[in-house]
Amino acid sequence: MTDLHWFNVFLYAWMGLAVVIFIFMTSLKIAAPYGRYTREGWGAFIGNRAAWVLMEIPSLILFMTFFLTGSLHHDGVTWFFFAVWVFHYTNRSLIYPFRTRTQKKKMPLSVMFMGMFFNLVNATTNGYYLGYIQPVYPAGWWHDPRFLAGVLIYLAGVVMNWWADGRLIGLRKDNGTDYAIPYGGMFRYVSCPNYLGEMMEWGGFALMAWNLPALAFFVWTVSNLLPRALNHHAWYRQKFPDYPGERKAVVPFII
Repeated sequence: MTDLHWFNVFLYAWMGLAVVIFIFMTSLKIAAPYGRYTREGWGAFIGNRAAWVLMEIPSLILFMTFFLTGSLHHDGVTWFFFAVWVFHYTNRSLIYPFRTRTQKKKMPLSVMFMGMFFNLVNATTNGYYLGYIQPVYPAGWWHDPRFLAGVLIYLAGVVMNWWADGRLIGLRKDNGTDYAIPYGGMFRYVSCPNYLGEMMEWGGFALMAWNLPALAFFVWTVSNLLPRALNHHAWYRQKFPDYPGERKAVVPFII
């Protein structure tokens, strides 16, 4: 059997694990112990800002390494995918942590290492595929409906994610360490437009790239963020008696 066969087998198993974890977390309503859910019992702690940098930067470094050292010739389309990935993880690992106002918050080291492992696998599989396995996309891929739709979904997700992050950071500036109800934009419809935006980003990436590693990353993104959005939504409704009842957790009018 070929290396590609076992590579695909691993990715299907990896997606299966994501589904199992999703079912486990949603059925038991478990909230990952960081941010507003930070609690004892998860080992030693590290500063929140340092944890985010250390957790996210493997995605930037590993993807770039496998992509740039790969044996394949890169055409314009694969360079576009490279730019999309590097753009997101430059923000997530080197810009976003320094925008947040969580200097006094801590994250369990165990949570940081779990996030680091998640990023290590997804960055490695996507970078390795584009660097060593993926054949050159056809010349007409720039005009393929999957590519065009994926780019539009990705860009809409970026705008939504960045705007919502900025709104939440602004609330922290206005309210110190206290939480408050966010309003405006997509907060009119959902409690977590930042998570919806990030899921749209990687759903768009999976569509435009049209390969199994990108799909696996999207599945893991949803498996991580959807349960957290549901937890946030329940937390808001419990903490604030006047929380807008028409809001959903993450998908307008649905979830």
